[in-house]
Amino acid sequence: MSKVLGLQCKECAALYEIGAKHVCELCFGPLEVTYDYDYIKAQISRKKIENGPLSLWRYADLLPVETGWDKDVRVGFTPMQHARRLGAELGLRNLYIKNDSVNPTFSFKDRPVAVAITKARELGYKVFACASTGNLASAVSAAGIKADMQTYVFMPSDVESGKITNAAIYGAHLIAVNGTYDQLNRLCSEIVDEENWAFCNINMRPYYAEGSKTIALETVEQLGWKAPDHVVVPIASGALYTEVAKGFSELVEVGLLESQSVRISGAQAKGCNPVAKAFAEGEERFEPVRNPTTVAKSLAIGNPADGNYSIAIANKTNGLIEQVSDEEIVDAVRLLAATEGIFTEPAGGVTIATLKKLAAAGKVGPDELTVAYITGNGLKAQEAINDQLGASMTVEPTISSFEQELATMQYEVNTESITV
Repeated sequence: MSKVLGLQCKECAALYEIGAKHVCELCFGPLEVTYDYDYIKAQISRKKIENGPLSLWRYADLLPVETGWDKDVRVGFTPMQHARRLGAELGLRNLYIKNDSVNPTFSFKDRPVAVAITKARELGYKVFACASTGNLASAVSAAGIKADMQTYVFMPSDVESGKITNAAIYGAHLIAVNGTYDQLNRLCSEIVDEENWAFCNINMRPYYAEGSKTIALETVEQLGWKAPDHVVVPIASGALYTEVAKGFSELVEVGLLESQSVRISGAQAKGCNPVAKAFAEGEERFEPVRNPTTVAKSLAIGNPADGNYSIAIANKTNGLIEQVSDEEIVDAVRLLAATEGIFTEPAGGVTIATLKKLAAAGKVGPDELTVAYITGNGLKAQEAINDQLGASMTVEPTISSFEQELATMQYEVNTESITV
């Protein structure tokens, strides 16, 4: 027997054998991995997981690969931080940060890539590639080179310079495309038809998506095998959002949780808000955003593949999908850093700004066990905040100069406090 039953269409439920396939031949709906949960239930246990590697591979029983993963690279099992200071700012007593910015290439994308490349090698592919808004390119570059595969990454030419550097340093072929993410994604889909390449988020997408759900599995384990009440997840393609929901559900399916009723809320930037806009208008389907413009470039996918499924999940779980401005995003990046010592990229700012907005509106209870997902590191997207930061003071190399400037600064701070 096998834990994997095959690939199933999310629209018409047609079932296909395992292979490099992501679209249903009957209705053109997306395919996802489907499992034999009874079989998995007989294999898996909390103890087995706890004795497993300190990586996402501790959940191998719930992933669509049999063997062959890279045990030398620690992907996943990232910190869960009780955010007491940020929680105090927002009026939330049980707030936690799941910090995925400390993965090997500094974003959650290392999770889906680890699964996708393992499956690609299992299927015999020699070339590994992706279409990316930035973070995925870094993850694919590092994983592909380490696996000794020919590696190609396609990115919009206007992504943040830090993400270009982080993708290029590993030695993969980096192709900059003059266009939006949706345009370059169409280009990559055409390449899939012409070349025998494993594109992790196209023909390997069903397996790629499965890696993202491990962030939900870890959340429950790190909370002492307890599901949170509420999570806030950034939405780009919607794959992370939908897979978080799948992860929580699967834990019940295989008997690791008795039940769960997690509210799953989503976060988007106003400059690329197709899912949030549709949700606010009570629509079940979104209208694509043709020309996304936001400081949160890693979320700038105007035609998200899992957008409609994200809306359905929000409605099903009593979650919300909110949108925030670029100004709110940058302020939230600074707030997270100043309270919890975590420097996130603008995508994380979208999550925290959304959480702040929901808390202020009373849509997150003060005692709800809430987890906010931080998906990328701020060092890769410093352009968003560079013009707002600088030295607190400039002094001569003398104690008198320092004391004079310190006194001036303290006077200004005290004066400002009195005025407020």
